[in-house]
Amino acid sequence: MNNQNQSSRRKFLQQIGATSLLAAASPLSSLAAKEKAEERILHYERKISPNDKIRLGVIGFGVQGHFDLREMLRVPGIELAGICDLYTGRLENAKELYGKDLFTTRNYEDILNKSDIDAVLIATTDCWHAHITEAALKKGKAVYIEKPMVKKISEGYGVIETQKKTGKVLQVGSQRVSSITYAKAKELLAAGEIGKLNMVNAVYDRQSSIGAWEYTIAQDASPETLDWNKYAEIVGNVPYDPKKFFWWRAYKEFGTGVAGDLFIHLLSGTHFITNSKGPESIYSSGQLSYWKDGRNMPDVMTGIMQYPDSPEHPAFQLTLQVNFISGTGGQERTQFVGSEGVMVVDGNNLHISHSIMPEAPGFGGYDSVFTFPKQMQEDMTKAYNAKWTDAQKQRPKKPDVNFKAPDGYDEHLDHVTNFFDSVRTGKPVVEDAVFGFRAAVPALSCNESYFQKKIIRWDPVNMKLV
Repeated sequence: MNNQNQSSRRKFLQQIGATSLLAAASPLSSLAAKEKAEERILHYERKISPNDKIRLGVIGFGVQGHFDLREMLRVPGIELAGICDLYTGRLENAKELYGKDLFTTRNYEDILNKSDIDAVLIATTDCWHAHITEAALKKGKAVYIEKPMVKKISEGYGVIETQKKTGKVLQVGSQRVSSITYAKAKELLAAGEIGKLNMVNAVYDRQSSIGAWEYTIAQDASPETLDWNKYAEIVGNVPYDPKKFFWWRAYKEFGTGVAGDLFIHLLSGTHFITNSKGPESIYSSGQLSYWKDGRNMPDVMTGIMQYPDSPEHPAFQLTLQVNFISGTGGQERTQFVGSEGVMVVDGNNLHISHSIMPEAPGFGGYDSVFTFPKQMQEDMTKAYNAKWTDAQKQRPKKPDVNFKAPDGYDEHLDHVTNFFDSVRTGKPVVEDAVFGFRAAVPALSCNESYFQKKIIRWDPVNMKLV
């Protein structure tokens, strides 16, 4: 890299700043007009200090509970004070990981009743999300609730109201909302880098048994080692079935399927980047294509949503896709299509390519003019050339934009750090109950549309089914 480019890079990094991208409260539009051809690799170093000790309780210590807790304990000042799970093997695992003196229980109320716990991570089956969240808030705990915030649309209003009444911190666990890559995408879209947005295509495919939720079932699984009665209590009288405990996402009684697990990520990211309140119509189609293992949720699903023209964004259409037996081997990418280009967000990378229409209208070639009489063709060609210059006939050129987060960047760590910052300082969270609800509704509506075979109508501003 030559000295001029090094100087340019340093200037860029000084302008952008690590902290300015964290919450992306306002678009950094001045940056979008500068140094378009540069491959932007952000030097990211977020200093985290433990201003106050926060004691954490965990409710639900499955796959996501393990991942979330691991990230949370990377934040200085966070102490683990207890873990609840309905399966005794996970409680044994918790003591193996965090010490034999760790408080463990199969009753989530024991966690909520502990006066020395300040905040709780709720990473349970979807059907318990709303119930435990409200109970935790009422007990004075700050809540980090995994996505989707609720299993049923009707539950969202109670969670929002309880959070307002208690005033306790609540953040939903969709980590892309804290991503510096998504913050950059938000900035570039707001600055008009791809022109006027009109379509978003979002894909989250997998191709593995684990990706399809066929998690390993514990050897000792039984009504004695896991509290099935408590687990199924909230959904009614469901006979004991260990698959419905360990593979719960695959069953509509307990989980929300591909829509609640993966559509929700695509929706949260899209809503953050566009500032959207949500779509006004939702339709989905799906099928059980390959994983015919007793599940009653589809393993392939497509959603089509119409977003209205609003103060936040122009009207656009969103397509969502999940394929659990995809020959691609699996992929996650969201493509924002505008009138002047395409922005693709792929993990921690962002790429923009441009295609801008010429100022002059089309004429000739695959056009009707050659079907006219010869003299008319000559006259019209002469008139066209007299009106438009060669420059006006050409498509304007604009260099690509590439943005990469640094190697090792972890949006998950940023998301949980933002949560604890809010607990300590009282500042607004990056993904509150209203945002979480507005992201959950379109995902949950995809399931409703699939089973009822109809279009779901939604008022995104007033948050009501139409």
